[in-house]
Amino acid sequence: MIELKVKEYQNSDKEKWDAFVMKHSINGTFLQTKNFLDYHKDRFQDASIILYKGDNTIVAVIPACTIVEGDRKIFSAHSGSTFGGIVIAENFYNIGHVEAIMDTLENYCKQQQYYEARLKCTSDIFSKQNNNLLYYFLFQRGYASYDELSCYIDFASYQEDIAANFTSSRRRDYKYAVKNKLTFRKLASREEIGCFYQLLCDNLKKFDAKPVHSLEEILEFHEERLKELVEFYGVYNKEQMIAASMVFLFGRQVFHTQYLAADQDCLKLFPMNYLDAELIRTARAHGFRYFSFGTSTQAQGTILNKHLAEFKEGFGTQYGLNKIYIKKF
Repeated sequence: MIELKVKEYQNSDKEKWDAFVMKHSINGTFLQTKNFLDYHKDRFQDASIILYKGDNTIVAVIPACTIVEGDRKIFSAHSGSTFGGIVIAENFYNIGHVEAIMDTLENYCKQQQYYEARLKCTSDIFSKQNNNLLYYFLFQRGYASYDELSCYIDFASYQEDIAANFTSSRRRDYKYAVKNKLTFRKLASREEIGCFYQLLCDNLKKFDAKPVHSLEEILEFHEERLKELVEFYGVYNKEQMIAASMVFLFGRQVFHTQYLAADQDCLKLFPMNYLDAELIRTARAHGFRYFSFGTSTQAQGTILNKHLAEFKEGFGTQYGLNKIYIKKF
């Protein structure tokens, strides 16, 4: 029987935590590093833990926060990250150690009197290996699972002619956008990124919503915290920005559109079709394996934004799942 020790995360662990996630895990991304999560650490009650074999060997880390609902304490995937499940060491991804990880996590949650655990696993296209072994043990332990639907492109099976992969209606709209002589370029200045952010805010107003990140946080990502991991692109009609995107770069594996926005008064020019097509072209030119549109669901995957999902699939996408697991103790 494999025994693991639990250590609650402290600030002094940041360097080794981030090195483990980025260099030694099968399913860690920069979204689970403390470098990323710390940008809003004051908003959450951190509950992250490290699982050790012996005194110094990290087997897994779990970025998490404590959520209180009434008189119930929840051990939750970190609310500041898209993925917040169990991040496992590459050389310990086997039956014995994953089983021990589950034993240790559940014992810890019971000892700390958590009512429930909520884990949001890294999607397979963002991982070095698939997460099937982890999924199995979560299933075996009686976790309820919820699936968020995502759309992505695998360039290994994508035709060289970008537009040839589109549905006929998407291809028609893209060609119409080209005829309108729209231009596409990378955004670099604070002023350009500010224009993108205003466009995004205007888009979300119709849903009575706001961006998850503030303009100040996005600028800090671009200039410091995620300097090599975030990029911005815009589409212009003459000198007017009419569509734009913020993109996260996951190595050279996934080119992920974190935010997409278009000027609602210029939709007849099909700026979003043009933006997405040029982003796809850019991702392929830079050698990425996948292009990710992200999810099209809400409420733990139970509500599908069908219009949005069908728009994305028009670019020749495949379908992926972001898996959420929940268990009461």
